[in-house]
Amino acid sequence: MMKQNNLLKLVPIMLAFFAMGFVDLVGTATNYVKNDLNLSDTMANIFPSMVFFWFLICSVPTGMLMNRIGRRKTVLLSLTITATSLLIPIISYSFVGMLLSFSLLGIGNALMQVSLNPLLSNVVNGDKLASSLTFGQFVKAIASFIAPLIASWGALQFHNWRILFPIFMVISVLAIFFLGITSIEEENTATQKSSTFTQCFALLGDKLILLSFLGIVCHVGIDVGTNVTAPKILIERLGVSVHDAVYATSVYFLFRTVGCFSGAFILARFSSKKFFGISAFCMLLGMCGLFFFDTKMMIYACVALIGFGNSNIFPIIFSAALLNKPEKKNEVSGLMIMGLFGGTIFPLIMGIASDAINAQAGAVVVMLTGVIYLLYFIRKIAN
Repeated sequence: MMKQNNLLKLVPIMLAFFAMGFVDLVGTATNYVKNDLNLSDTMANIFPSMVFFWFLICSVPTGMLMNRIGRRKTVLLSLTITATSLLIPIISYSFVGMLLSFSLLGIGNALMQVSLNPLLSNVVNGDKLASSLTFGQFVKAIASFIAPLIASWGALQFHNWRILFPIFMVISVLAIFFLGITSIEEENTATQKSSTFTQCFALLGDKLILLSFLGIVCHVGIDVGTNVTAPKILIERLGVSVHDAVYATSVYFLFRTVGCFSGAFILARFSSKKFFGISAFCMLLGMCGLFFFDTKMMIYACVALIGFGNSNIFPIIFSAALLNKPEKKNEVSGLMIMGLFGGTIFPLIMGIASDAINAQAGAVVVMLTGVIYLLYFIRKIAN
């Protein structure tokens, strides 16, 4: 009965993981908005940077907020902000409107990423946490995968790619409803003294926590970077339209989805360290290929390798950090999710690099540095 009850609680949590994937629409949206508003790479890349900037500002305070109101209520707040962000492009489609929409999307997602992962730990046993987090990432990746497909379908059928915003907004509202009626028992933090900002950041003094934080910075930088840059590579080298180019994003998230799904089973049975190494090597091969190949299928193959390789990096790093400081789950979660600020740093540098040499190879160089760091991180994983 207890096991069945926990399975029922997983349903609204996984629906929230699906809503977490809405943040990845920024790659598809950036390419469409760049085309619609005739923006440069540097200006267009402000959009994904604006989304992930809020992870730097909101992540640690969210960890502290969870100590006060609980994880479930924090997730509900995040879903409400996410639904609001998706409403704005329906009302006002402009440069300023999209900046506001992406800002709220980033704030909502920052709250969700910090609170949803530890909320899952209240339902799943610690020894299965890595595989459960990976399954959550699989569900998230489904939303990431279908976003460019919905946008392309809307553009072709209704001459309006923004149809994905009302669709995702409705799903956000459903997630709010189902999680709102679900009771999840959490640790009692009411009698505990809340951590201060100084105490939270002091956790970075732990070497594994610091290296894990940097690992997530690189993981997300590669994730957002590939999401935004893969279509640009097709446009640059093959001269295809933006409607055709965004399928590269779907290829990336398709293989991220496959990687997350398979990873949920692989991590439950085999060494995290070995699987992490294989994943990082797949990304290295894909990045190297993007420098040289100029045919659609080979570019897709490189993007697929990067997608599969990057699919399980986050849950392995995140679970290692949580299990390293189990008594500070909320604070560690906040610090790890702050690492998603890499989604701001990488696109900005990538945009500048690609504009500087007038080629997307500049952006690939920036992402390659992130892959090299992840190869270094392999030896820091316990097993």
